[in-house]
Amino acid sequence: MNRNYHTKQRSIILDLLKANQDRHLTAEEMLELFNQNQTPVSKATLYRYLDMLVSQNAVRKFIIDNQPSAGYQYIEEGDYCHEHFHLKCLECGVLLHVECDEFDQYIKEKYQFIIDQSKIIIYGTCHECSNKKGDL
Repeated sequence: MNRNYHTKQRSIILDLLKANQDRHLTAEEMLELFNQNQTPVSKATLYRYLDMLVSQNAVRKFIIDNQPSAGYQYIEEGDYCHEHFHLKCLECGVLLHVECDEFDQYIKEKYQFIIDQSKIIIYGTCHECSNKKGDL
C-alpha cells in the first residue's frame, strides 16, 4: 500500500484528530465519535491508518501506564512536542503543553538525571473543571 495515498477515511481520521488536537483520543473514543456522526470507519481500518499516521509522524501515540488503550494526538507541522511536558485533565481530558526549563534543569543538577520530556504527562484537574467543581 502506498503510504502517502490519501483516502476519504484517512482524511476523516485526520480531521477528527485535528479537531481534537488538545486531547489524546483513544481508538475507542474515535470509533464512538464516528458512530455518533454516522461516519463509517471500521475498527481495523482505524487501527491501520493510525499505525500509518504514527509512522509518518502525522500523529503521536501515547502509551499511558495502567491504561488499556493508547492515546493519539495530531501533530501540527513544526510542532516540537518532545521539548515540553504535558498536563492532562482527569475530568475533561484536555491536554496542555508546558515548557519549564527550570524544572528540567533542577532535576538535571539535583539528581544528575536527564528527563525525556516527550514521555512526561502530569495528571490533575484543569482550571475550567476545577471551577465547575468549586475547587478554585
